[in-house]
Amino acid sequence: MADRPEGTIQPSLLDRLAEARVLRHWRRAGAAAPAADLGTLRAQRGRARRLRRELDRVIDVAEGRLALPAVGSNAMSRPPGADWLWRPDPWRFPIAPRGQAGAGMRTPVCPGMSLFHDCPMAEITVRQDRNARPGDLAPFGLAIETFGFAGRFLSLAIDLPEDAIRGLSARHVIRVEAEVECERPTGLLFRLNLRQGPNAEQILAHVAEAGRNAVAEFDLAYGNLRAAPIDKLWLDLMIDRPAMNAVRLRDLRFSRRPRAEL
Repeated sequence: MADRPEGTIQPSLLDRLAEARVLRHWRRAGAAAPAADLGTLRAQRGRARRLRRELDRVIDVAEGRLALPAVGSNAMSRPPGADWLWRPDPWRFPIAPRGQAGAGMRTPVCPGMSLFHDCPMAEITVRQDRNARPGDLAPFGLAIETFGFAGRFLSLAIDLPEDAIRGLSARHVIRVEAEVECERPTGLLFRLNLRQGPNAEQILAHVAEAGRNAVAEFDLAYGNLRAAPIDKLWLDLMIDRPAMNAVRLRDLRFSRRPRAEL
C-alpha cells in the first residue's frame, strides 16, 4: 500500500459513524430548541459555539486553499507597451479586519488605502470577499455597501507604490482598470493626484455608468508636472449616488506606458 502524505487524515468507518451520530444529535437539538428550557438552551449554545469555532477554522482554510484564483496571485493581462503593472494588496491577500460596519469618515482599509466620506450617518460597510467565479483573476474583491447617505462624497483613496513613481514623466499614461458590480446603476469618478513638494495636481476621468469593466486613462502631459521629482501619487475612486447601493470591486489594476511620440 502506498504511504499516505504526511498530515493527511483519512476518516475510518468508526469516524464516519461518529460524525453521523453527532450530526443527528445537533439536528434533533435544533428541532427541539423552540420548546427547550432556557438552561438547556444556554448549555447547548456554549457547546455549539465551541464546535462552530473548530468547524469555521477548517472551512476558512479549505476555502482559501481550494478556491481559485490562488491567494497572492498577480496574474493580469499586460496592456500593450506597459512598463509597470500593479494590483493593490486587498485584491491579492487577506486583510484584517476583513469587514468593517459603520465606517467612519476616514476608515483605514489597509496600509496605503482608506475609505473617506462626509456622511453624518455611519451606515456604510466595507468588506473583503473571496473571488471564485470563472474568469476571476484577482483572489479577492472589495465591497462597499451604503444604506442611508446624506453626504456629498464617498471615495476610496489608494496610494500608489514607489515603483509607480520611479522614472515617471510627463510622457507617461497611467491606466486604471476596475471590474465592478453594482446593485443599482451608478457612476464612478477617478481622480489621479500628484504631489511635488508643496504643489499638487489632479487629473479627472469620469466613467458615466459603472458596468462590468471600468477603464480610466490619465495622460500626464495634462498634469502640469514640474521639473521636481514626484513625491507621492494616489488615486481617489469616488462613487456617484452611493445611497442604498452595493458596489463590489472584483478587481482593480494599474499600469503605465510611455505615450507614443508623434
